Amino acid sequence: MSNDLPAVSDVQNKPRRGRPPRTARELTDTREALIRSGLEVITEMGYLAAGIDAVIKNIAVPKGSFYHYFKSKQEFGMAVLTAYGSFFAHKLDKFLLNTGLSPLERMAAFVRHAGHAMAKFEFSRGCLVGNLLQESPHLPDDFPEKLKTILDDWESRVACCLEDAQRCGEICGDMPPALLAQVFWSGWEGAVMRAKLFRSAEPLDQFWAYFRHSIQ
Repeated sequence: MSNDLPAVSDVQNKPRRGRPPRTARELTDTREALIRSGLEVITEMGYLAAGIDAVIKNIAVPKGSFYHYFKSKQEFGMAVLTAYGSFFAHKLDKFLLNTGLSPLERMAAFVRHAGHAMAKFEFSRGCLVGNLLQESPHLPDDFPEKLKTILDDWESRVACCLEDAQRCGEICGDMPPALLAQVFWSGWEGAVMRAKLFRSAEPLDQFWAYFRHSIQ
């Protein structure tokens, strides 16, 4: 992928007259604040509807600061998507690698957490990747491949957990865990969309109950 952004330390930052140079920490903080704001705005509005003005309004920085770190909305969107993919992968690991629970109980704990997290924001936010999947025919050319890469990563983590479940006898049948993981994510993204529509975690619980029953 050719959209990797330069490290903050590589960015040329010319101070204005009479103003002391900004430190590397300040530069990093501003860039990260923009990405966090972008996560909120794009998750709620989608990429196509989200505007730069809404992103900078959240953190009260001038538009010039935005273009200091990102050459375009497309470059910014890719940085936000990359950050979300990494953030969510760490969240999955928190639950799916918890060996204190059985494999399927780890997945159940993830489902419960997801429902609570959506309720916290009154179901105004869902999954950034799921939202962008709906917009994929109209997104810049490099976005669909990035979305596939992120989904592959998430699926591999769920597949490892399901493989553990298969080994310890929690799963019946011989369907490959990798294929089961694909089925899980296809259904999960639909359940998240339905949860947003009905402003309820019930679709998440319904999907998980059906998926778990089908593999046991």
